[in-house]
Amino acid sequence: MGRLVPAVTRALDILELFLDGDGTLSAPDIVRRLQLPRTTVHELVTTLAARSYIVQVPGQPGRYRLGVRPYQLGSRYAEQLDLAAEGQQVARSVAETCDETVHVAILEGTDVIYIAKVDSTHAVRMVSAAGRRLPAHCTSVGKMLLASLPEPQLASRIPEDGRLVAMTPNSITDPGALREALDEIRRRGVAVENRESNPDVSCVAAPVRDRTGQVVAALSISVPMIRWSDERRVELEQLAAKGAAELSERLGHRSVA
Repeated sequence: MGRLVPAVTRALDILELFLDGDGTLSAPDIVRRLQLPRTTVHELVTTLAARSYIVQVPGQPGRYRLGVRPYQLGSRYAEQLDLAAEGQQVARSVAETCDETVHVAILEGTDVIYIAKVDSTHAVRMVSAAGRRLPAHCTSVGKMLLASLPEPQLASRIPEDGRLVAMTPNSITDPGALREALDEIRRRGVAVENRESNPDVSCVAAPVRDRTGQVVAALSISVPMIRWSDERRVELEQLAAKGAAELSERLGHRSVA
């Protein structure tokens, strides 16, 4: 990971202050809340205002609110939220077919974040929530996403030595063993988690691709061990692959015949 730039970090800290309160701030407010020198705050505020990230509040000299630029960036981000919306629809369809918990997740660093989830109707089912973050190597979606990374990106996330965090006794903690598992996932095109993030649950996952063919997410089906078997695993692998392919198509991906 590269070095963080202090000035950029401070500017972002200032912007994030506008998320609280009434959405307006003065320079003294920023100085007090961030414990920064007044001169530094003045320079940062001046720069942010010049780039339309903040603007002065009409009739309130020295007080600022967010400008148009964050809105423009947010709008562009919102345009990319189709993955979550489409993922929720596909997850619902898959869950209706198998009556198990279905997730769609993305990779962030060494973690996965669930962006869509549909519960099973069974009384015994996996308990989770959209927005939850878990170590990627402990989940089927995470292993699927790690297996899809180019080698330089994978190497930056998975150390060659040391141990990986364990969530259960079944979690993979050896980087070499994880790489072997990822090789197998690339060969098979699906990932399996055997009670690695939850001692009572196993999962299968398949890759979701965008219009360029890049893997941008993974779709998983989670099953309590009381309903898990080799036969069930095979069925769910096929269903996960089918659901992931449907979501990929919705994102503009066209598979090569």
